Amino acid sequence: MAEKNRILDALNEQALLLPSLVNRALVANDRVKYRFTLLQAAQAHAERPDAVTSSLRAERLAAGVQDGNLDRVVGDSERIGKGRYHIPDSSRIIREAYADAAEMLEPLRAAEIPESVVFAQRLLVFAMPDSGNDELAAGEIHAVTSGDRASGDSLHLLVMDMHRALNALQASLASETIDGCRAYGIRDADRALIAAFMEGINRTAPLKFDHPGLSATATRVGDKLVLQNDIGTTDAHVLVIHVAGRTATVTYTDVHLPRLLFFQSLFDGYEVEWQDTRSRKDAGTEDGVYHLCVGSYTSRSGARLREYLGHLGSRLVFLIDWNRARKRLRLFVPHKASIELLKWAADGNIGHMAWLKAGGEQLIFDAMSFAYGGQLRPGDRLDALLTETRAVRFLRFNLKQALEGLTQGRPVSLVADEIRTELASQVRSTEDAMLDTALEHAGLIVELADTVRAALEAAQAGRQREVAAMAERAKGWETAADLELNNARSTLLEGDNFVLQLMSEADDIADDLEEAVFHITLSPMASSRSIAALDKLVDPVAHASRELVKALAASRHARRGVPREDMDDFLQAVHAIRTMEHASDLAEREVKRALANDARPFSEVFGIVEAARNLEEAADGLMHVALLLRDHVMGKVIHA
Repeated sequence: MAEKNRILDALNEQALLLPSLVNRALVANDRVKYRFTLLQAAQAHAERPDAVTSSLRAERLAAGVQDGNLDRVVGDSERIGKGRYHIPDSSRIIREAYADAAEMLEPLRAAEIPESVVFAQRLLVFAMPDSGNDELAAGEIHAVTSGDRASGDSLHLLVMDMHRALNALQASLASETIDGCRAYGIRDADRALIAAFMEGINRTAPLKFDHPGLSATATRVGDKLVLQNDIGTTDAHVLVIHVAGRTATVTYTDVHLPRLLFFQSLFDGYEVEWQDTRSRKDAGTEDGVYHLCVGSYTSRSGARLREYLGHLGSRLVFLIDWNRARKRLRLFVPHKASIELLKWAADGNIGHMAWLKAGGEQLIFDAMSFAYGGQLRPGDRLDALLTETRAVRFLRFNLKQALEGLTQGRPVSLVADEIRTELASQVRSTEDAMLDTALEHAGLIVELADTVRAALEAAQAGRQREVAAMAERAKGWETAADLELNNARSTLLEGDNFVLQLMSEADDIADDLEEAVFHITLSPMASSRSIAALDKLVDPVAHASRELVKALAASRHARRGVPREDMDDFLQAVHAIRTMEHASDLAEREVKRALANDARPFSEVFGIVEAARNLEEAADGLMHVALLLRDHVMGKVIHA
């Protein structure tokens, strides 16, 4: 091969050597970027020797650099003055970095790429003299490794520009296409591996719709098959796979660390060994930093290796616009839940691109406005309105419905209507479930009011044991009411809910009625007249408690457009409760008159006094709850 290269060079036919030159240039690119990282890490360690450091051995091996002595460079580097460092082998590292960059230039020159002239001129500027003492100033390191174009040119920036030109040249040199992958310089055995990788890509590629990306190239460098994929548009979003024997090593870089971690989570069922993630400074990227991870997978068989490559290829579509989807979902659920949603969508081959294309967050905001109407306040979050669990369930429906709708060619407006209807049904379902609980709670208030009446009847007949039994029964009903309230609270872990607020207010009524029975037990010698007056006070309270049950049941159907008689049932129940409250005021005065004319010691009538107060407070509470319910229902009717 060396002879052939020399002859071709003599004949000025370097273009025939372009594929192998590009291969070597791309390998040189891996090496030179490792050397840049090595110098930066050495400088960082010299400045902060107590900080945790890495030898960068995994990066060295991934780049194909065999010199194990370089693993000690970072740890042995030290600062020898302000802005000056002793970095072992730094002269050789820079010399070899320059040589790597020169090797990257060769195919660009051979292909007569117009930019190659400028690249060559820029490269000459960075030919640093060999000092031989392995001492470097901060400015010299910056001139070699800086990725900040605003602070001037550097060898690193030149390498980045040449790498971009090499990728374009590589694409133009592809000698064949395998299922959409541009391939050159490969062996026959490579085709099955490339086809497996592309089968995975092509299987899920439709999920990106018209978004660019996922173009792939394949070549062979020595004993390794090298696969590359164009995931996104940023320089730092890169995926390279080296396949040697039955081992596939993926190198993945990303400006978004959460997306990198998400990528690593997509390999359930495959024992991928991930090296520690590294963060690199690069002013040309978002936030001036990008992150790199290396993962290796060794298969038991060739078939299993092909299966893994197919799975790997099929996951790449879920990285496109991932961060945009995550940010949109975070408007409705917490950060962790948003990432779990994207993982669920990837595992189910649903993805997020259809949802973004159909409208993304606007679909949810429109659905919330439709489902809640005038009840929706600025800043209300979906997870607070529905609970996080229900919000996640609804967002899953969104992602799935958007994909199904767009795949089947349904109009986006129809997809939006389906999503609005689903949220409205979930809201109604949640409200109905809460209302059922509130009705159970109100039923217990009726039981308590009846228990007060039963206790008074037993007291008037002198059956004190029954009075004590009624007190125990009342305590049981009050405990049951507390349990219903706690169940409602556990259903709605976050945010405000009107029915829950209503139940909290109504629970005070249950407490008042239970205390009324207890206080009756404290006056076993009360006069028949006092007990009879107190019994008249129980009547409006018991009647109002039953009307509360009617009002709650009628409120389920009270909304704009329902028959007038349905609204009348609700309004009449509320009016009846207000009437009973006025009746209880009059009855309370009768109790006071009876007690005022009772010559018995205060200790004998104390229980009746307190029971009357409890019953009046229960009546007031019933009216308060009824008015809250009326205002809520009328607000829904007006703003629906």
